[in-house]
This record gives sequence, structure tokens and C-alpha cells, in this order.
Amino acid sequence: MLDVQAIDQYYGGSHTLRGVSLAVEQGKCLALLGRNGVGKTTLLKCLMGVLPVASGSVQFNGKDITRLSPHQHAALGIAYVPQGREIFARLTVQENILMGMATKPASAARRIKGEIFELFPVLNSMRARRGGDLSGGQQQQLAIARALVAEPSLIILDEPTEGIQPSIIKDIAKVIELLRARGDIGILLCEQYFDFARQLADDFLVLSRGQVVAAGDRSQIDGDDVRRHLSV
Repeated sequence: MLDVQAIDQYYGGSHTLRGVSLAVEQGKCLALLGRNGVGKTTLLKCLMGVLPVASGSVQFNGKDITRLSPHQHAALGIAYVPQGREIFARLTVQENILMGMATKPASAARRIKGEIFELFPVLNSMRARRGGDLSGGQQQQLAIARALVAEPSLIILDEPTEGIQPSIIKDIAKVIELLRARGDIGILLCEQYFDFARQLADDFLVLSRGQVVAAGDRSQIDGDDVRRHLSV
């Protein structure tokens, strides 16, 4: 589904990504791991066309999307939940969700909205509440819901557990498990907590200083080695 080959990226004089390659398959979850500042978010922004790629390629379902804009990525079926959530604070929960459904016909919008509230029942009771009045965990659920209503075939999650209370982390994990079990969507999960990623991911990739230092599936990855790269 997503095939990234040896991409490099520079920020000023810094070589922020060094020959990074990865692949996300339909129906599977790839965990992108690494401590803060190693290039994880930079990589995700490159995959979404927010930051330019200096060299290498990004392909999605066989199409070269390396130079496409973010809205073109979204139109192809790639959803991105950024670090920090970036919901519309002055809009209500329902209005935030409708923003993610802007390209859908009204009939489809009603169906999808109902399915989303089944995944995130806490949002159903808060439809009229402004996004900025929600807790951090509720905002994270809203950001994921807003991405899912577009019915993407690939969803990219940038540290969805950051600053979230344990009870909502469990709820987010359940949603990711449900999406993975459906088998029709690829998931790229960016995390710095291995234990959370381990329960959800099929494959793992670890970044350090902008380059891949470990990669493999569940049977190949060494938990102690991963934790060594995640520790400060």
C-alpha cells in the first residue's frame, strides 16, 4: 500500500532523514518507534507532502506521490492525525467531524457519522460541546474520528498516546485493534512507547538520528534492543 524508498530530507544544514525506507501493507499496522527528536514527525510530514523530500520516493498503491501536495495525499485516501491533535477549538465536536466529511454526499455522511459515534461513544454525548472544551484525551479521540470519517485506506497516527490518561489510551488501542481487524486499512503508528505499540503492530521500525536502526516483524524484533533506542 505505502512504499517508501530511501528518502532523505534536510532542514537547513541538518540532514534530518537519512535513506529511510518502509512499507505499510493493507490490513496491517507498522509501528514507527524512536525517542523525541530523532525524525519521526519529520518523516510523517514528508509522507504527507507537508515537507519536501530531497531524494528517494514515496509510492501509494503503485502511484508516485513524492511531490504531491497534502490535499492530493488526502484525496488519494491517506489520513493524518498530527501530533498535538490540531482540532478546531471553536467548532463543536459535530462540526469538527463534519469537516472531515466535506467531500462526502449527505447520505454517506449520515451513515459514516453513526459508525464513528459507535467507535467513540464519548463523543456522541458531546456533539454540541466545543472542541477546545474537551480534555486532551477526548480531543485525541476527536482528531482520530475526524480522520476516519473520510474513509481512508491508510491512516497515519503521530503519537496518539502523548499526554493522554490511561483509560483513554485503552480506548484508543481498542479502536486501532478494530481497524486492524477489519483488514481494509493500513495503519502507520508513530510512538515512543514500545509496550503500547507492541500490542497493536505487526511490524516495527526504529529510528535514531534520522536513520533506521532496527526493523522487523513480531518474530524478528528484539524488545530489549528497541527499548535501548527509546531510552533517554
